[in-house]
Parts: sequence; structure tokens; C-alpha cells
Amino acid sequence: MIITNSTEHMQELTAIVRKNKTIGFVPTMGALHQGHLSLVKLAMERCDFTVVSIFVNPKQFNNPEDFKNYPRTQEADTNLLSEVGVNLVFIPSEKEIYPAPDTRVFDFGETGNVMEGLHRPGHFNGVAQVVTRLFNIVNPTMAFFGEKDFQQLAIIKLLVDQIDLPIQIVSCPIVREYDGLAMSSRNRLLNNNQRMHVPLIARTLFEAKEKMEYVGVTDLSKWVKDTIDADPELKTEYAEIVNAKTLQPIITWDDANNIQLCVAVHANTIRLIDNIRLK
Repeated sequence: MIITNSTEHMQELTAIVRKNKTIGFVPTMGALHQGHLSLVKLAMERCDFTVVSIFVNPKQFNNPEDFKNYPRTQEADTNLLSEVGVNLVFIPSEKEIYPAPDTRVFDFGETGNVMEGLHRPGHFNGVAQVVTRLFNIVNPTMAFFGEKDFQQLAIIKLLVDQIDLPIQIVSCPIVREYDGLAMSSRNRLLNNNQRMHVPLIARTLFEAKEKMEYVGVTDLSKWVKDTIDADPELKTEYAEIVNAKTLQPIITWDDANNIQLCVAVHANTIRLIDNIRLK
């Protein structure tokens, strides 16, 4: 496995590979877990050559403390990637990614103005800046993203269409812990007490899927929020039932053929997101 910190070296390596091989790319912010590795393994199955990047992007954090506290486990990450057989790991510095100030502003319309976009101003612009930069450096055939970040996945698909990049975006299912908790790098920030309470998030989503047959959209959304907030260790930031394609809130179950329930929940200062397909 090759590890490089240099944009120039990365571009040289991938230019050689691209002549006769397909390149699968998994961009990450490190603190890798089995959810990340599921993306990596799929990339290895689908492509000839697999690249993983590790870069904690400051531009997508609207809370400086969140950026400061984000887990960084580079040695463990590279060991994991070596074990599964990744070909190339890119671990750039901030200067490598942003050699000059990135002042680009992206417009994702209503897709970017709800849920995460509403509660984390500037977040998706920061995501778009780093993803386009990484795509330009790696120039992959396919890029793999997890469905846990459901809105981010929609934004990246929209971004690729907007700027006409010849990259196939591959959606990968959520990987969960034994008790249903969606795998996330932030999970390792949870203390033992919080870890006992957060599985309620997934349990509530699973139960909501069963209840939707008997209650309306607004009532179900309220029930999800009330159920999670009944636990004193948890506080719901949002619980939205949306059209899975447009991400716009729906009013009745007949408003869309594909419907997603998305939540963001705080366990004290630790913010967790999850989602489930309702139909």
C-alpha cells in the first residue's frame, strides 16, 4: 500500500493507473470503522485500483469545537486500510487541499436548504469545496459514499451533475452496530452512559417504519421526536419525513413514491444523524 501526502504525487500515480485501470475512490475524514471499510471493500470489488483519502475538512464544520474534537486516528486508520488491501492512501495537509483560499459558492437549491443545510449553515458548501478538490486530484472512475449521510449523498450526486464530472457516485447502505446504532466516527466520542442511551435513535426509526401504516406523516414525525426526547440524555434537532429524491418535506404518504425519515440527535455535545427508508 502506498501512502502519500502530496497532491502532485497523487496525481502522478493516478494518471499512470488510469491508463488501463478503473479507479475507485473513498473520501473519508478518518477515524475509520466498519462502515468505512464496507465502502472500501465495495470499491475494491467494483474497481481495479482503490484510493482512500483521509482529510478532516475544516470548511464543513460550522462549530469550531466540533472540528477540534473530531477524532483523529491516522496510524490505526492506515493499518486498517493496509489489512484490507487498499492500493493508495492520500493524507493531505490543509495546504495541499487549499493552496489558496477557496471562495467558491455552490447553489444546491432547496435540496441544500433543509435538514442539515438548515441547521448547519455553510456545511454543504464546505463539502462541495473539498469533494470537488479531491475529485480533481484523484480523478476516479467511481466514488463511494454511505447512505448514513443521506442528504450529503444527494448533494454530491447533484454536484457531479451540475459541473458535469464523469464520475459514477455509488450509494452504500448504512452499517449498524450490534444494537442498531448507525456506525459513525463520532460514536467513539460517546461516554459509557451516552452509549447506553443512543441505540434508542435507531429503535425509534425502526418502530416508525412499522407505525406509518396507522398514522399520518405529521403525527409520525412528532412521535419520533417525542419518543427520542423522552430520554433525558437525548435531544432531537430535527425529525423530518421527506421525499427521498427531492428531500422536501411531505404532508401525506401519497406525496412521494420514495420516502425517507431523517433525524439529527444530540447526546450532550455529540451530534448523531440517522435515517431509514419508509417506502
